[in-house]
Amino acid sequence: MHRTEGNIRVLYSFPHKLGAGRICYTAWEQVQGVARAGAEVLAMPGVLHRPVLEGVRVQPTIARGRFRIPYKLLGAMRACALHDYVVSRRLERLAGQVDVVHVWPLGSRLTLKTAARLGIPTVLERPNAHTAFAYEVVRKECDRLGIVLPADYEHAFNAQALQREEEEYATAFRILCPSEFTARTFLDKGFAPERLARHIYGYDPQRFYPANQPRHSGLGLNVLFAGLCAVRKGLHFALEAWLRSEASRHGTFSIAGDFLPAYKSRLSAMLAHPSVRVLGQRGDIPELMRRSDIFVLPSIEEGFGLVVAEAIGSGCVPLASDACTEVCSHMQNGLVHHAGDIAMLAEQFALLHKDRSLLSRLRSAALAMRSSITWDAAGVRLLEVYNRTVADFALTMPATDVISVAVDVG
Repeated sequence: MHRTEGNIRVLYSFPHKLGAGRICYTAWEQVQGVARAGAEVLAMPGVLHRPVLEGVRVQPTIARGRFRIPYKLLGAMRACALHDYVVSRRLERLAGQVDVVHVWPLGSRLTLKTAARLGIPTVLERPNAHTAFAYEVVRKECDRLGIVLPADYEHAFNAQALQREEEEYATAFRILCPSEFTARTFLDKGFAPERLARHIYGYDPQRFYPANQPRHSGLGLNVLFAGLCAVRKGLHFALEAWLRSEASRHGTFSIAGDFLPAYKSRLSAMLAHPSVRVLGQRGDIPELMRRSDIFVLPSIEEGFGLVVAEAIGSGCVPLASDACTEVCSHMQNGLVHHAGDIAMLAEQFALLHKDRSLLSRLRSAALAMRSSITWDAAGVRLLEVYNRTVADFALTMPATDVISVAVDVG
């Protein structure tokens, strides 16, 4: 990677399908955003699922041309390990051409060690809280609900994955935390504050934007939950709070997303209420947000909660738990409740049902700050983290190495 004067050179390693769904989409937007902010990005995904900006170089690790090794054939853990091995070998040949290496969980143990040996600073993405914390909080709630997660299900305990991620935590120079909640779960595990770096995720304003027509003036609130209907997302708390509140007698609670069958069965009585609409997996989430008054995300564990930013961009007032992103500020652009506090959330539903002027003020404030949480804004912030990481890493190196780094960085 031959640097344009002043631009930081980034090797961005992602072990999955860059540009697919969920974290794959997050990573794709992150690459785009930081490239637009001015970084020179060499992306090494397992597979490139969606084209990236011109100027971003891409070298897949589990695909070549039209040929790719199926992830199902390898298994997720082996696929991540293969990706990690390939990136670590390529990194050996890029010494002196990379200023910072950005990696993702489960696919970076060897890459992190190689970068440390070569004297290259690293940042490890954390799309969720500390994994040990996440496993524990989800297990406790599943036990309370009487739900057993399938062994391969999201956040089901996996000792091998936890060990691999904890080794990555220990080796990375910086751990990227997209929310204060995420950072706190690492601080509570004894990590030094200087090892953590705050950044944010964002939303796409071309897809998520407010409706042009005025809000309806009917009595009922339109409430939306969108995302994976899993225990950690706390949908059961929101449903119980909704049905406790007066708002449920006049409004509609819509759910867009796939359910774990055991979880859906556990919630069947609440899902059958006349005010609740189960929409299933949907491809029109932006339009659903534009038609909704409130977006609810009552998670017990989150990394950032992309849907909160998307709701704000759509003019849909967020009601989020304190385990979600702080872009939802209580009584400023939304309402925040303590994770699992059903009574508090029920009061918030009732409050916005009764006080539409408050709902209108929160919506206006949400729309006023939407430009600060786009993916472009997130890219600028991530570039600042890269620059600060490179500078801080230089301070940890012996004087002779600092001189050589200074010459290389220019």
